[in-house]
Amino acid sequence: MSSGDNCIADWQHTSFSYYKYVPSLAAAGIFSALFCLSLAGHSFQMVRAKAWFLTPMVVGCLFEFIGFIGRAVSAHQKPGCWTEAPYLVQTLFILLAPALFAASVYMSLGRIIELVDGEKHAIIKRRWLTKIFVCGDVVCFLLLAGGGGMLASAKTNKAEFDAGNNIIIGGLVLQLLWFGFFVVIALVFHRRMILAPTARSHQADINWSSYLHALYVASALIITRNIFRLIEYCQGSNGYLLTTEVFVYCLDALPMFLVVAWFHWKYPGDMSPLLEKKALYNDSMQEIEI
Repeated sequence: MSSGDNCIADWQHTSFSYYKYVPSLAAAGIFSALFCLSLAGHSFQMVRAKAWFLTPMVVGCLFEFIGFIGRAVSAHQKPGCWTEAPYLVQTLFILLAPALFAASVYMSLGRIIELVDGEKHAIIKRRWLTKIFVCGDVVCFLLLAGGGGMLASAKTNKAEFDAGNNIIIGGLVLQLLWFGFFVVIALVFHRRMILAPTARSHQADINWSSYLHALYVASALIITRNIFRLIEYCQGSNGYLLTTEVFVYCLDALPMFLVVAWFHWKYPGDMSPLLEKKALYNDSMQEIEI
């Protein structure tokens, strides 16, 4: 069976192999470059706007970049002779990055509510909204990290492999439910704002509906990716999705790149200067009243 210490001659038909196809070096290289550019772009935008709440977005770009570098290393290795380290890196970092993008989406809604003084229209008070969803996101992140680690190191240990796979499925299901709940809250807030807009929502420089639409697009892309990953892991290690590389790029890498590219254009960090301006105005008004 083995043609060397780390090689499996019949890797296509053996019960365990890191990959069931030959990874594409070109595709991994392209997406590592794209996410590297997005990492630089989002870092610059975050610092310029002082939008520190988007730090998870920047870290998510870094995770995607590292993940696809790991995948490129695997692609550079001889088929059947793949080593554990790059496989583990690409599995974990690509799996976890969307949870970081989701955290930035959650925090953006809280700032939209604050920007338009829309607290009365939110199902969950703003001061709790971000805490609740980010905490849920952290739980999903930990489940996916734990399951991914078990899955990547299980090798021929079927019990450990199945346990890791089930933990990942649980994390993805929870992530989908959590994101669905978030979208409902955003839609209810949006509808209430349309029916009874606040005074601040009429200001020309506060295009709050544009920020919400940006969150909807990003949410749809992340949900699409999570549905794909859920089906993939439910099918198991020999399922069609997990044994066909094109789906990794079409239904995971591409949607996640579209998320970060979309947020370059519809940048939620532009709310930070507006919120700072609002805070200065409120402080001035308080001083006048005193």
